[in-house]
Amino acid sequence: MPADRHRPDDPLADRRAAYAEGLATDGDFAAAADLMRQAVEIAPGWHAGRMRLGEWLERAGEREAAAGEYETVLASDPADPYGAGLKLAALGYREAPAAPPPAFVAGLFDQYAHRFEDTLVGRLGYRAPDLLLDAIRAARPDARFAAALDLGCGTGLMGERLRGACDRLVGVDLSAGMLAEARRKGIYDALHLGDVAEPIESEPGPFDLVVAADVLTYLGDLAPVLARASALLPPGGLLAFTVEASAGTEPFELRPSLRYAHAPPRLVEQAAEHGLHLLSDAREPLRRDRGEPVGGAVMVFAKA
Repeated sequence: MPADRHRPDDPLADRRAAYAEGLATDGDFAAAADLMRQAVEIAPGWHAGRMRLGEWLERAGEREAAAGEYETVLASDPADPYGAGLKLAALGYREAPAAPPPAFVAGLFDQYAHRFEDTLVGRLGYRAPDLLLDAIRAARPDARFAAALDLGCGTGLMGERLRGACDRLVGVDLSAGMLAEARRKGIYDALHLGDVAEPIESEPGPFDLVVAADVLTYLGDLAPVLARASALLPPGGLLAFTVEASAGTEPFELRPSLRYAHAPPRLVEQAAEHGLHLLSDAREPLRRDRGEPVGGAVMVFAKA
């Protein structure tokens, strides 16, 4: 991935891309796509520009042309740091993967880390940490946890709420940028860079509380996370998380936002397979997206 993947190396391509952005801002996606196509012809290795071209082709109603751009980007790097495979799945040209490419998720949040809280909390009305804390308190009033694990801890919004309720607080996240923001707060006893479903060698557990606030929307198949959480929890330990709630019968679906939605009844079934029984399941809006509330499920399970 280039050092600045958002800008082409060629100044002529950069100028045309800037004009294209202006046209897109005005809602003329067809004209924006024409100019961006010229930009990527000048700088064919600028994959972020090609992804932008694909998005504008979609907005202009040219789905097949958009898919062609995404296929080109995906072929350039099977690790798919730009999420081209997800775009193809969202368009119906590929089956939705069980999980997004780790390189895509890490890159997305690395670039977003410095403005994450301002955007999510200040502009999008993000509520997941508060909703989860309320659900945990309802399940175990006045409980104090010996050790809590914050999966996908991000900048530490959930950790800020948990700090006073646990003796030891550990966070894990796939984005180094987000971890850097969390580290500045000084609220975690330990922070680790890694996948939420993978073991942390230096943290074998047990944890009597495992939380995942607005993290599982970036995973499709949650079986590995449920299995990992169950292995870390002692009998009576809690797993609490939020998901975007779907009304379908499939365990998960990939939405146009490139986030996953999950069917809560299927999650209850999956959790039971790993010795986790449901304590509470509340439907709540988690945040806003393009001005509309995003419906979610706030779920708390206990290890049998």
